[in-house]
Amino acid sequence: MALIKPYKDETEGVQPPLLYPDYKSTLLRAPLKPPVPLPQTLTEITGPVLGQERLRPNDSDLTRQGKAPPIGDRIIVTGRVTDENDRPVRNTLVEIWQANAAGRYVHPLDTRDVPLDPNFTGGGRALTDDDGWYRFITIVPGRYPWGNHDNAWRPAHIHFSLFGASFITRLVTQMYFPGDPMLPHDPIYLQVPEAHRDKLMSKFDYALTDHEIGLAFRFDIVLRGRAQTPFEEGDHDH
Repeated sequence: MALIKPYKDETEGVQPPLLYPDYKSTLLRAPLKPPVPLPQTLTEITGPVLGQERLRPNDSDLTRQGKAPPIGDRIIVTGRVTDENDRPVRNTLVEIWQANAAGRYVHPLDTRDVPLDPNFTGGGRALTDDDGWYRFITIVPGRYPWGNHDNAWRPAHIHFSLFGASFITRLVTQMYFPGDPMLPHDPIYLQVPEAHRDKLMSKFDYALTDHEIGLAFRFDIVLRGRAQTPFEEGDHDH
């Protein structure tokens, strides 16, 4: 059997803690004992088969998945996916999900008294190209209350899930928008060490903006190493 070269451990101080008291859900699900490290075998370091056959027409354009355009400001969300050595992660599946313009998800547990948009599914998929680029067309998600504490509101955000060269390099994270007034009040965002919060922030990119579509926001993603994009809380096992 070929020599198995394990991945490096996570860089200390980059990821959010498993227990963050201001984020109330972590009090219920954070482990009470230190995690037990498992040896990495060939299963962990070989890549998943997630490619072109997983895509459907308009998966990457969330504004064309219904019978009419959805309500909301149309935007482009794009960026590069790289590994710890700044090499592009090619042909990998990038998935996103988000609330609609009113701040409501297409999910049976979201029963808030705000409109569901029949022309917006809230989910999309895309493959990275040879240089690691992905691209979505979507709308600006709305903010919504979430019950963590008195008058708690989530900032506008988009969820991401993607794989690197293997299942152990899976990343689930959230992308935020610059200047959102709710960011200083959001425990999910604040649990990320301050020095690394900028890695969750998209950046307006005039060069990538398209006057026929909308403004472009760039969100680059790094899957491993010191510059790694912080995980969404609860995804430290990947």
